[in-house]
Amino acid sequence: MKQSKRNKLEKAGFKVGSVQEFLNLSDEEMALIELKVRLIGMLKTVRIQASITQHALAKLIGSSQSRVAKMEAGDSDVSLDLICKALFAMRVSRRAIGKIIASKRAA
Repeated sequence: MKQSKRNKLEKAGFKVGSVQEFLNLSDEEMALIELKVRLIGMLKTVRIQASITQHALAKLIGSSQSRVAKMEAGDSDVSLDLICKALFAMRVSRRAIGKIIASKRAA
């Protein structure tokens, strides 16, 4: 956000801050959320690039199409292990997943 816009908002009485501050999240909680966002982005990108339907991916991981849709939507009920299972099922390498984990910011 531009500093001029930030100043205008603060002058109007708004408090400007980060999502982490607003939700009172620890650094660890924020890192976990960012990791999940990056992995979900990778999942959807890889699936689309490989021309795999949600239904086909669901069959690969022994799940349902609606569960895959929830994964891609970032539903809070979806675990990191299910996301990783789906990535592995699409033959994404551990190295590629590691690069996503090591990146600093969410996609």
